[in-house]
Amino acid sequence: MIRRANLGVPKVKLHAGDIEIAIAKHLNPRINLIVPNISWGLWFNHEIDLLVVTQNKYAWEIEIKISVSDLKADLKKEHHHESAKIKRFYFAVPETLKDKALELIPKNAGLFTVEEDDTCWVHLVKAPTVNINARKFNDEEMQRLYELAAMRLWSLKETIYRIQREKPKKKPNKMSEV
Repeated sequence: MIRRANLGVPKVKLHAGDIEIAIAKHLNPRINLIVPNISWGLWFNHEIDLLVVTQNKYAWEIEIKISVSDLKADLKKEHHHESAKIKRFYFAVPETLKDKALELIPKNAGLFTVEEDDTCWVHLVKAPTVNINARKFNDEEMQRLYELAAMRLWSLKETIYRIQREKPKKKPNKMSEV
């Protein structure tokens, strides 16, 4: 499945944030609850780059990697992205890392790639093994995730406003005054 996530990015090396936005758009935040950077508050034993909770309350983890060394470093982690709460586990990488990622990622992991051009198209390259023992998020966990999402929103909004205030104002063009 391919879904266009046009970020207006010229052909350049993607940053983790570019991939995060493209994947979130691909997985549709109007249908799924998608929250970045979960490191506390939901009792996981590791940080989650992108947590997706479906309408059926099953969780997917997306691990974003932007280099081969980043992929290799992930293999050394002790937690192996295992959790009774995660039904599907994916890696997301730039398109140029597809072949190396397929070599390195665990057999149970799925793989998304993101094109490094102005479309940032997302491709599902490999489906993950579904964790049939995964349990649904309960109401308390869903409430906590909503709270974490709201905290992220207000922190980001504060940052945006701060950046906007710091931008120098353009001086009026003399020709426009005539």
